[in-house]
Amino acid sequence: MIAIFYLVLQLLKLYSYVVIANVIISWLIAFNVLNTQNRFVYAVLDFTYRLTEPFLRRIRRFLPNLGALDISPIILLLLIWFIEMCMKLYIAPMIF
Repeated sequence: MIAIFYLVLQLLKLYSYVVIANVIISWLIAFNVLNTQNRFVYAVLDFTYRLTEPFLRRIRRFLPNLGALDISPIILLLLIWFIEMCMKLYIAPMIF
């Protein structure tokens, strides 16, 4: 049971890194630092997009339209960190 607990915590941390990577890559593409014609850049962007977009789309449904500003990744990261803290505070004492 302890192994599953730590596995879930690590998966949540890894997913938060994927969300951060998706944001940074999208910024670099928006400022023309990276080019999506490069196959590696496109592959990384596509990978992070496919992993993050289902959750970000659900969050965007509840947010008001802020124009070019997209705060859904921030809210997703806050939700991930909230889940991690709840797991550490409420599930960990039951396991240990």
